[in-house]
Amino acid sequence: MSIHSLPGEPRPGPYRSVAVASGPRLRPYVLGWAGFRAGPGGSEPPTRMLPLNAATLIVDFAGAGPILTGPRSAVTLSPRAVWRHGVAVGLTPAGMSALLGTPMCEVAGAAVPLADLLGAARADELTGRLAEQPGWAARFGVLERWLTAALRPAAAAGSDGLVMHAWRRLQEPDGRAQGAGGRVTVEALAGELGVSRRYLELGFRRAVGLTPKTVARVARFQRAVHALSRPSATLDRAVACGYADQSHLAREVRAMAGMTPKQLFAFVQDTGRPPH
Repeated sequence: MSIHSLPGEPRPGPYRSVAVASGPRLRPYVLGWAGFRAGPGGSEPPTRMLPLNAATLIVDFAGAGPILTGPRSAVTLSPRAVWRHGVAVGLTPAGMSALLGTPMCEVAGAAVPLADLLGAARADELTGRLAEQPGWAARFGVLERWLTAALRPAAAAGSDGLVMHAWRRLQEPDGRAQGAGGRVTVEALAGELGVSRRYLELGFRRAVGLTPKTVARVARFQRAVHALSRPSATLDRAVACGYADQSHLAREVRAMAGMTPKQLFAFVQDTGRPPH
């Protein structure tokens, strides 16, 4: 569970969403999808896009059109509320190639209209079909069928399997490839896979657009954000996501989110169940 974005300042009402993991057939390509809706009324606060290792397809029913945001290693601020009511889909590096025909590295740090990737007709058709559904269950059904029909596994066949495996391993909270403090390290992961660190670095740049060290850092940050979003959250639980101590957590949260851990806690506690 990753959090794509937060309001740049407190909203009048809570931000609600419902998230669903993808099924077995789509799992190598799609992390899951979520429906989201901002609270009613009030002004349009800015949007804070958090560091993320996945690409995200966002269809906002009241927006300018569906958009694809790439992986990023730093927070991005928009001066207005970008998304208020719609659906979001998390895509893996293999999913970018198999579903959209575009390597993830080409959208790293960027936001691209879906029309630029699939054509205006297909992008508009997807938005219309989702918007006309009576509720989230129906929308998710449409979305799953659309993704399944769009899937072209052969387009991702050229992806480096070791790099795809390493990308997924770095998202995990624990595992065999660990260093001090139980953190998954790039060196240990390379040794586990029988390749050099340099091999992983080059492979990640080609497939993801971020280095494996950056992917590991973003994954740790996202685990901490998710820990802070739980009703029973504490800073100690966030520290346990792979940080040496609270000072380390504070430095990383400031660097990656532009706020203190306590400020981040206040924002994510106000989001209900945040989208993937």
